[in-house]
Amino acid sequence: MRNNVGSLDRALRVIVGLVLVALAATDVVGWWGWLGALPLATGLTGYCAAYSLLGVRTCPLKK
Repeated sequence: MRNNVGSLDRALRVIVGLVLVALAATDVVGWWGWLGALPLATGLTGYCAAYSLLGVRTCPLKK
C-alpha cells in the first residue's frame, strides 16, 4: 500500500473525522456521525482505497 493522500488532505480528513466522531459520541448528531471514522482512518494511514480505484493521488511522488 502506497500513500496516496497528501498532507493537506490528510489534515482535513483527520479534523473532519474527529469532529464527526465527537458529535456522534455526544449525541449531537445521529448514527451517521460514526462514519467520521472513515476519513479519520484514511487521514491517519495516508491511504484511501477510493483514490486508488479512481486513480487520484494528492500525495507528491517521491523521487
